[in-house]
Amino acid sequence: MKIKALFLSALVALASCGGGSTENTDSTTEQLSGTIKIDGSSTVYPITAGVAEYFAEEFGDVEVLVGVSGTGGGFKKFAVGETDISDASRPIKDSEAKTCEENNIKYQKLTVAYDGLAVVVNKNNTWLDHLTVEELKKIWINADDNAKTWADVRAGWPDEPITLYGPGTASGTFDYFNEAIIGKDAASRTDYNSSENDNVLVKGIADDKNALGYFGLAYYEENKDKLKIVPVDGGKGAVAPSLETVMNKTYEPLSRPIFIYVSDVAAKRPEVKKFIEFYQEKASEISKMVGYIPLTEAETVAEKEAFKAFIAK
Repeated sequence: MKIKALFLSALVALASCGGGSTENTDSTTEQLSGTIKIDGSSTVYPITAGVAEYFAEEFGDVEVLVGVSGTGGGFKKFAVGETDISDASRPIKDSEAKTCEENNIKYQKLTVAYDGLAVVVNKNNTWLDHLTVEELKKIWINADDNAKTWADVRAGWPDEPITLYGPGTASGTFDYFNEAIIGKDAASRTDYNSSENDNVLVKGIADDKNALGYFGLAYYEENKDKLKIVPVDGGKGAVAPSLETVMNKTYEPLSRPIFIYVSDVAAKRPEVKKFIEFYQEKASEISKMVGYIPLTEAETVAEKEAFKAFIAK
């Protein structure tokens, strides 16, 4: 994925400045080996892939495989023991937790960063300066009277069909957006272009003047030359997503925490334990590098303590 390539470029730059030193004094380094299997959210992927690249520099005998099948797809694998760690852009659902329980898989949820969802349109969209939550709901809700043209959204806008792009139903981003915008008692429309690959969504929107879509803020930051960001009015005025507005919680209601889940069996393996500890050390640095909002120092300490308590059980 493009964002991973950019991360690697940044890693080389850090190393040349002395910031990416891989010197390791841990006497257990050479003893670690094995394979760590990770799958799940495309939103969390850039952080996890970044951590995996750093980890490989210090623990080269450990193979870390990072897949992207969406939050729901990741939990399907995690709940039957096919993966050790699951990237998730939403908390685990009751049905997914039940499957874990049926397969005797205990787990720990660890918050790794914060993200804002970016609503975007084509660069050549000249009429749209912001959208309210109600307007977004009118566009995305599965209802007979939903907005099918721009004129249906707001008077004076073009009477042209809106082409919609968004993540698939297995994505945690899909779940979060629908809960925040449409509500728990309604459903998303299904007549839109869906993909678990955010770069596919970026290209679709960039090629269609009447397109509108949404995905994680990091993917907008990497493609801002191709797309136009849409400020969202959650009731207190229109606010565009950014590191600052997500961190100070003024970008509402499309800001959220993102997670990794680790199973108890996996966490007892030394290479997985070391990877999680390494992840928690590097998450802040890498989150900022790829466009997410890091946890505060206090939050980082709390997450580290939560993992220590989990593996001590």
